[in-house]
Amino acid sequence: MESNKSKFTLRIERELLQKLHYVAEYNGCSANNEVNELIKKHVDEFEMKVEKVPSDWLKENRRVK
Repeated sequence: MESNKSKFTLRIERELLQKLHYVAEYNGCSANNEVNELIKKHVDEFEMKVEKVPSDWLKENRRVK
């Protein structure tokens, strides 16, 4: 496992998880990679429309280990 990756537990409705697996399989990737790509896209859109996430906030944020 890469050292720069963190674990995150997600509670999700069963049917939505099943659909996620279907979409991921259609796209030729794992559900984990599908979620990673969706999160990246969402954050990129946020940073384009609202503001960049400040680097000092990233350094100070203790939620992610």
